[in-house]
Amino acid sequence: MPLAELESLYRERFDHFARVGSAITGDGESGRDAVQNAFAAAVRGHGSFRGTGSLEAWLWRIVVNEANRLRREPAHAALDEFSELSVNGHGGVDDLGVRELFAELPDRQREVLFLRYHADLDYRRIAEILDIEVGTVSATLSAAHTKLRKTLRKVER
Repeated sequence: MPLAELESLYRERFDHFARVGSAITGDGESGRDAVQNAFAAAVRGHGSFRGTGSLEAWLWRIVVNEANRLRREPAHAALDEFSELSVNGHGGVDDLGVRELFAELPDRQREVLFLRYHADLDYRRIAEILDIEVGTVSATLSAAHTKLRKTLRKVER
């Protein structure tokens, strides 16, 4: 694998990687650190890329692993963009305690949510990154959505 491909992905997708890294670590700076560390590891270990999947999926796996390693306060940074949303005109989503709810989600559910909605990746790509089946991605998203919906309904009452 040429290092030029890694550099190209770094330049083209850095913001996506950093957004997910920040969401996982709970801190924008830590998220960017996770991406920097992941790409440094990829450059050092580029010989370990077998080419059986896409290079980008291999990098996503490294970024997610590094972000998990650096995690401080799960999920808080990712919710900043949601805090301006309004639910039925009753205030921001953060007023409903969604930050805490996201922090309480299991790691796998939180990771799948971040990869789907912050990195804008499709189910197949998420499955490849996390080394799980596409059906597991679907089931995990469904479980996370169900939990979030139930909690929001309780809070709205």
